Amino acid sequence: MLKGFFKVPTPTNEPIYNYAPNTKERALLKDALSKARSKEIDIPMYIGNEEVTTKNKVALHPPHDHKHILGYFNYGDKTHVTKAIDAALAAKTNWENLGWEHRAAIFLKAADLVANKYRYEINAATMLGQSKNAFQAEIDAACEFVDFLRFNVSYLADIYAQQPPVSPSGVWNRLEQRPLEGFIFALTPFNFTAIAGNLPASCALMGNVVVWKPADTQVYAANVIMKIFKEAGVPDGVINLIYADGPEVGEVIFNHPDFAGIHFTGSTAVFQHIWKTIGNNIHKYKSYPRIVGETGGKDFILVHPSADWKAAATGIVRGAFEYQGQKCSAASRSYIPKSLWPKMKEMMLKDIASFKMGGTEDFGNFINAVIDEKSFDKLAKYIDQAKRDKSVEIICGGNYDKSVGYFIEPTIIVAKDPKYTTMCEELFGPVLTIYVYDDADFENTLKLIDETSPYALTGAIFSQDRYAIEMASDKLKNCAGNFYINDKCTGAVVGQQPFGGARGSGTNDKAGAMINLLRWVSPRTIKETFNPPVNYRYPFLDKE
Repeated sequence: MLKGFFKVPTPTNEPIYNYAPNTKERALLKDALSKARSKEIDIPMYIGNEEVTTKNKVALHPPHDHKHILGYFNYGDKTHVTKAIDAALAAKTNWENLGWEHRAAIFLKAADLVANKYRYEINAATMLGQSKNAFQAEIDAACEFVDFLRFNVSYLADIYAQQPPVSPSGVWNRLEQRPLEGFIFALTPFNFTAIAGNLPASCALMGNVVVWKPADTQVYAANVIMKIFKEAGVPDGVINLIYADGPEVGEVIFNHPDFAGIHFTGSTAVFQHIWKTIGNNIHKYKSYPRIVGETGGKDFILVHPSADWKAAATGIVRGAFEYQGQKCSAASRSYIPKSLWPKMKEMMLKDIASFKMGGTEDFGNFINAVIDEKSFDKLAKYIDQAKRDKSVEIICGGNYDKSVGYFIEPTIIVAKDPKYTTMCEELFGPVLTIYVYDDADFENTLKLIDETSPYALTGAIFSQDRYAIEMASDKLKNCAGNFYINDKCTGAVVGQQPFGGARGSGTNDKAGAMINLLRWVSPRTIKETFNPPVNYRYPFLDKE
């Protein structure tokens, strides 16, 4: 067997295609969309070496065209969860003993497949299944996913290279990074295909085996991810993809003695319930499980009176309404000084009036549908309540229609009360609430921002006053895990801005960073002594 200290390829961020008219990529993506819409597919679960089908078929529809059927996925039950765990544990020994460079090679190949052979298929699946426009799908399903895979391999090599700095004469100190003892459960969200792929892949890269359950509304693209993993050479059983009822899955997973950790992105309420369940079952496990989660957000954009108001208006519009506000990092509340409000309001309303809304297949549409009827109904209730409340004003949007797709107009609410419901609660849709503050109240507004929400995911300030920027950076240091200066609060790039927040927004283990991968290994220190003592006596025991 070949041995060596291997240098992995230096990662760079995947170039983003712009899909402008008459470009090659635009034509290829449109062709992929047409092919995907033209057929209905049957999506199996992937358990061990089997593609498992059931009699319980669940239809998949584009959120923007819910009468169209893309295909069906096979819904499982507790027996399939148990089977997936067994398959993972059966694959564990061979996988963790495989040379790390071979694990790295598999996921580097997966990155190459996403960037090239599968680029348009995975983008099209994300556009149709999750209602993302071409650019939003490109930066997510293709580019961010590729970046996760490539940068994670580089982080893996750096982690393995970390060794004790000192070995005295006669001693060799070493450190090895073992995969966790048991299996990992990856529970992934609807809104980012890259996250859906990264959560199981990052754990598997470090030598772990995984049971992966995606959101039902992301299964269409998750199936493409699994095809890529299989083609890249991920062995059977290392990543097992299942679809089943969440509580049923949890009942099996969180009662299993070999449960070793969860990699989660989703709602705060679900994550807190999972944490409580794990705590109640802690005596059942072989080891203390790793609990890693990125959850909710009530992300803010603060505008200082010194701000470049045009940049601030653009940042707010993009941050709030790209992908219909369904990013964990999306701007959901904004604080604007009275002196800038009239011209910022005029510019934002003009920009929003130019938005086209409709299906993702029409590349002229900036706004598409929200993910499903449940989300649509929730957002409609908030909007209806705002229409009734005399303390707020809806200055644009406020309409919705689900006859063809789950369309919510980009909506801006202006609240007189900075603690109004939509300033505090996570909505996860294209609804932005603005509070206009007196210019002299900037410092008090910082305190208000910090105290309004239990979340601490992303936030931004627009200002040309460096003293104000420093003050905001300090006063808001605990209420945003990703903080942006003169930029919108979305768009974290792997290798540049590792992503995650604290407080009610999660464990802040930063996807896209080395610290995330360190959560999926258990270090072992090894000391080897070349000339060990043969007598227990120490010199201090000798007589004078």
